[in-house]
Amino acid sequence: MSQFSSNDQTVLRRRVVTRTRGHKQGPVTRLMSPSDLGNALRPFVFLDLIDLTGTTPQGVHLHPHSGIATLTWILEGNVGFEDTLGRSGTIPQGGVEWMQAGGGAWHGGDFGDADRVRGFQLWVALPPGMELGEPESIYLEPGDIERDGPVTVLLGCYGKARSPLTAPTPINYLSVKLKAGECWRYEPPEGHAVAWAAVSIGKLRVPSEVRAGELAVFEESEDAIEFHADADAEFVFGSAVKHPHDLVLGYYSVHTNAAALQEGEARIREIGMRLREQGRLR
Repeated sequence: MSQFSSNDQTVLRRRVVTRTRGHKQGPVTRLMSPSDLGNALRPFVFLDLIDLTGTTPQGVHLHPHSGIATLTWILEGNVGFEDTLGRSGTIPQGGVEWMQAGGGAWHGGDFGDADRVRGFQLWVALPPGMELGEPESIYLEPGDIERDGPVTVLLGCYGKARSPLTAPTPINYLSVKLKAGECWRYEPPEGHAVAWAAVSIGKLRVPSEVRAGELAVFEESEDAIEFHADADAEFVFGSAVKHPHDLVLGYYSVHTNAAALQEGEARIREIGMRLREQGRLR
């Protein structure tokens, strides 16, 4: 069970064991990757914070993935998308792209036409039975995504709200919006020992302080976590049963073993050859 309160001052003791501001690359800040915190937080293996204003960069060219699913969540503005499953269009504010790359897919996009674009892209490691499966892309409009109190459910469930997406393993991935002075208490489902939060706007105490642009990693435990907003705040939060497999890394791929990585990257190369023949790769 999870609870929401504007007056509760109780502070729990589940510690933040690591915090980072990541590595900024233009409008994108890489808060975790599979070679660092993503290994400790698996199945969550990669997280980018996107935040840009003013002149809009070109965007992200078509690029491949295998062995993972990506979830792009747009908090502000809009972005364009295309993929090798025949889909293209715009993800509006409050919309989601879910790309389950499986055995191999390419996607890309632009940063839209809004004055500000803000959001997150998450990578999730797939289990052995799915890491070489058929790719799938799903695009959700804001009205497709359920909410409960301050929480928007991107993957998994919270309270009475459920994501329309099928998570590959036991995962909750939530977007939370609190006003200054409000508290939100999260009690993990059984087995969800992995937990982290990344703040886009504002400042939280959990009980130590986490500011905008930071990722906080909680100690592995199934204890509750309480968030207190010292200022109006927006953040994403993830909890999960830990992915039990080692991460075997390619450039855009994450698999559970070397043979699966080799097969996934071979499929990616085949798709890339077709894209070059079609003149779609720059």
